[in-house]
Amino acid sequence: MKRTEKENYILISAENAELTDFTSQLTKHHQDFESSNIIVDLSNHKDLENQQLLAFLEVSNLHRESNKSFVIVNDALGIDELPEELIVVPTLQEAEDMIQMDEIQRDLGF
Repeated sequence: MKRTEKENYILISAENAELTDFTSQLTKHHQDFESSNIIVDLSNHKDLENQQLLAFLEVSNLHRESNKSFVIVNDALGIDELPEELIVVPTLQEAEDMIQMDEIQRDLGF
């Protein structure tokens, strides 16, 4: 698991780890980054399936309960195949934009 601190978020990528192990590590170490917005970069996982994304649901819900953004970057699935409970975007730029929009909404009290 590779972790890179950015201005208003932490970028976490799986690198060469298996997705199941990566999800477990992310959940296990959630307290290390629960006060930051998170972008999980899965753009290298071109064969990702819906069920694999659902493995991120628990940590995503925990994170959003802390009033922070949790965005996954991956373009392997079409929009109709994506779980509604997760925020999944195709590019890192869109993930950054999503975090900025979330922060604006939180500042306005939405």
